[in-house]
Amino acid sequence: MTARTAHLGMLLWAALVGLSFPAVGLMGELPPMLLTALRFAIACLGLWPLAHRVEGFALARRAAPVYVLMGLCLAGFFGAMFWAAHHATALSMATLYVTVPLLAYGLGLGLRVERLAWRLPAILALGAVGALALAYAEALVRGGQMRFGVGEAVFFVGCVCSALYPVLSKWGLNVGRLPASAAVRTFWSLGLGGVLIGVLGVLVEPVSQFAAMTWSDALLLVYLGLFSSALTFWLMQRATLVLTPGAITAYGYLVPFVSMLVLFLRAPQSLDWVWLPGSLMVLAAIALLLRHDAGTERKAGDSARTQAD
Repeated sequence: MTARTAHLGMLLWAALVGLSFPAVGLMGELPPMLLTALRFAIACLGLWPLAHRVEGFALARRAAPVYVLMGLCLAGFFGAMFWAAHHATALSMATLYVTVPLLAYGLGLGLRVERLAWRLPAILALGAVGALALAYAEALVRGGQMRFGVGEAVFFVGCVCSALYPVLSKWGLNVGRLPASAAVRTFWSLGLGGVLIGVLGVLVEPVSQFAAMTWSDALLLVYLGLFSSALTFWLMQRATLVLTPGAITAYGYLVPFVSMLVLFLRAPQSLDWVWLPGSLMVLAAIALLLRHDAGTERKAGDSARTQAD
């Protein structure tokens, strides 16, 4: 797979993640962590036909600890997000989330899956500023304020967990602990993550609330499980073969851009110049990221041809 194909897949990832938030908003008041565990279970069922036929599907002893750590990352992020949603403002959480790509780059340097250079951090910083500008634009439209308290601190720990997930995936691939199949890696990481989130949900959430689930909630849950969980994590794992964790997580900057477009469709009166600076910076960052990885891939190809000659 080429870097261009991986980038196209991550563009689809950003669109799917951005569209998942309006879908979640259509659901009734259901226990969020247990709902996420069900989404992951549905995702694993959807991945089963693709994953179980692959050689190396069985949970190998060398791979199991990495999958457990990846599952803990998922449980940590979603657990922190759902808890912080009741103790932090949406603006604060959106602002903190823009640190994920830079965190992934820094953690990737520590595990030697990123290279020390100035271009990629500069691109990530540009995208972060653009995403921040979009967050503040939404705050001006919908209202909100920035603060930092216990809720924000917990969510920041969740952001570290989110950044560590693709770093562990890349490291596991590089050292030969994880299989090359994106479907297998997605299946086991979501499966173990779903079990951990489910256990946490049973301990802290009222299971009885599921009695209020309607048929429309169930259909949305299936959609979120297959597309917003199975497909998005598979696209991320597929991209891990050729992209670095910083480049992969940078596509998170496009999520508020997609949400902005959805907002314009639902409420055209929200269209305002205040959205323009952030939008331009995010789009510029993604364009520079595409150019950066295309140049890196071209240099690698030239080097391989030179060695062959």
